[in-house]
Amino acid sequence: MSEFQARLNDLLDEFELFDDWEERYRYIIDLGKDLAPLKPEEKTEATKVLGCASQVWLVMDAGPEGILRFRGESDAFIVKGLIAVLIRLLDGLPYSEIQDFSIRDTLAKLGLNEALSSQRTNGLMSMVERLKKATA
Repeated sequence: MSEFQARLNDLLDEFELFDDWEERYRYIIDLGKDLAPLKPEEKTEATKVLGCASQVWLVMDAGPEGILRFRGESDAFIVKGLIAVLIRLLDGLPYSEIQDFSIRDTLAKLGLNEALSSQRTNGLMSMVERLKKATA
């Protein structure tokens, strides 16, 4: 089993504790509250993610041996939570696993594909695209 699959399975187990998408939504918001804020000087045009309805910044660092490390922040609670989910799933993974990642498949597995607005989904896709470009 890949590291990504193990992380996704852990998140799926946590999500099974909730009866509906509204409870999962609240849980995602709670995950975002645990994110360490970015430093003001890290919130630049270079780290800003375009295509998101809210303000989103991703700071990425190439780790050793083709590993991507990243952090992020948003001015919207739910988006901050979605960044936390991406970090749990993808931070520290090899470039190849990030390249193979499908946000649409993952949202469907988590039961969030119909719960998120198209704007939120498009924003998530923009974040993932930014990560994939960094690992290309």
